[in-house]
Amino acid sequence: MEVISFVALAAGLIIGLGAIGACIGIGIMGSKYLESAARQPELMNELQTKMFLLAGLIDAAFIIGTGIALWFATANPFLAQIANLPK
Repeated sequence: MEVISFVALAAGLIIGLGAIGACIGIGIMGSKYLESAARQPELMNELQTKMFLLAGLIDAAFIIGTGIALWFATANPFLAQIANLPK
């Protein structure tokens, strides 16, 4: 197999596993927010601010992973090194 096929496989895994992790993380965080807001409704505004901040951080980690995967897929830095290897 060629190196570019492994890069495509790795990019797909980075994007796919990052998306699954972000979805699970936001789902768990949303359920805990609703649970805590139901228990203490007076803290809903403070909890909502923290929830949206954490949702942004979780999405940022996924978007950074997607950017790195697309960078490897389009401008692969490893191909130049492999082209110079003796066959």
